[in-house]
Amino acid sequence: MARRKVAERLAIREIRTADDSGFARAHRLLRDSFPRSEMQPQGQWRTTMRERAQGLWTDIDWHLLVAERGRALLGAASGSYLGNVNVGLIGYVAIRPRERSSGIGLRLRKRLRQIFERDALRVTGGPLAGIVGEVRADNPWLRYLVRREGVIALDFPYFQPSMGKKHKPVPLVLYYQPMGTRRKSLSAAELRRLLYTMWRRMYRVSRPLSRPEFRRMIRSLDGRRRMGQRALD
Repeated sequence: MARRKVAERLAIREIRTADDSGFARAHRLLRDSFPRSEMQPQGQWRTTMRERAQGLWTDIDWHLLVAERGRALLGAASGSYLGNVNVGLIGYVAIRPRERSSGIGLRLRKRLRQIFERDALRVTGGPLAGIVGEVRADNPWLRYLVRREGVIALDFPYFQPSMGKKHKPVPLVLYYQPMGTRRKSLSAAELRRLLYTMWRRMYRVSRPLSRPEFRRMIRSLDGRRRMGQRALD
């Protein structure tokens, strides 16, 4: 009588070096899941890995996670901890199409949150203040986060920087998920610092104020004390 094959368990792990076989496969999955205008090049990821390996970072950290079952890579997620504003930024989350209803995306996001909390404790000695992310306005995931996770889909025009000379900045929705105390809004001053940190330190834009889209975001905050929940269709 033939033995029934035991299904392998899903494992989530962090990629530590660009030589890891999961590094290129994760980038390929994300590249196939996102428009080229929203996807950072693999070369920039390699540079980031080299910086980490040489101990050059102070209050920032970047993480790449993969979800694997045996040798099959089923999902990938990336994120950055930004210590000067004490937030974790969800970069990309992608799941192979036939696995998208299996909860892998939620598990990857939960693991990123745990890592951000560890980063915050190491850098600030205290808890993580919040998690931010960028999504398209029509993404059902955004509605889930607002409804179930206490997320604020911030009510202002947000742009992701262009990923190369051939692409324009991408209009997205920036969301903020407070940790601990529930919040309904962010102050304009807090949001300005967050935007500058994201563009300057995470996306490596050398002079954010020289970019028309960044100036547009900053101008949209003029005369407003706080930014709250935007209307979602």
